[in-house]
Amino acid sequence: MAEERIPAYREHLTRRTILCVLIAALLLGVLVGGRLPDLSAATKKLLRLGVVLLGLQLSLPVVLELGPGVLVAVVATVAVTFLGTRWIGGLLGLPRGLSTLVATGFSICGASAVAAVEGVVERRDEDVATSVALVTLFGTLAMLALPLLGASPLWIGLSVHEVGQVAAAAPASGLAAAMAVKLSRVALLAPVVALVGGGRGSGAPVVPLFLVGFVGLAALRSTGVLPQVVLDGGKVAATVLLAAAMFGLGTAVRPKALLRTGPRALALGALSTLLVCGTGWATLALLT
Repeated sequence: MAEERIPAYREHLTRRTILCVLIAALLLGVLVGGRLPDLSAATKKLLRLGVVLLGLQLSLPVVLELGPGVLVAVVATVAVTFLGTRWIGGLLGLPRGLSTLVATGFSICGASAVAAVEGVVERRDEDVATSVALVTLFGTLAMLALPLLGASPLWIGLSVHEVGQVAAAAPASGLAAAMAVKLSRVALLAPVVALVGGGRGSGAPVVPLFLVGFVGLAALRSTGVLPQVVLDGGKVAATVLLAAAMFGLGTAVRPKALLRTGPRALALGALSTLLVCGTGWATLALLT
């Protein structure tokens, strides 16, 4: 019996190790961020490459097995979080651009969503930096809190902000389901960007290329032709890339600047996180 538990324990230890590496990279980035040049361009590329390689950990039939109830929960959670966050931002007296960036990042896929939408909305440069800081801070808190609360993989996939954070927070046994739900949220990025921009493009493809790569590798993995050594190598490479991206995201966080933004921006991040987590839990309870 004990021998049967060893592989599961090792996999659990691996997930915990990945989580610790990502958190350490993020904190290190925050500590040294003021001493480094702007890493936003490199961070965006590393983050998207890491997300693409995460496709090797997902089997597409798992997405199809989610069922209509879960897919409806995804759409409802994204819609409620996006619209609710913009409404809360207005109540708090925050700029419309900042509220929209935060709403997109918290409802869909974190910093990648902020980067995708910032070119099609009227915003200030500090709004982008603040949004990335908020989504990094509160996404990390959600990544840590939900597993401690015993959240199901589906709830984690519906609620945690970044794709990499979902990969770190989900239990090994439920990683495929959590990533399938998260992928479904990411797939809504294209229509949201189109709606927010009102037809004004930023020069980026309507469907993000990193999403195409993610689905492509997931489809390749689903064929069963890839040997285990390739899948293991992909997991290591994805962890390295995501850790580097977390470091880059950390360098964009300026604690003093975030505090200067005032409690209203922090309140928006906290309320939006509670909204996405609460809506995710409620929709799963009602629809599944």
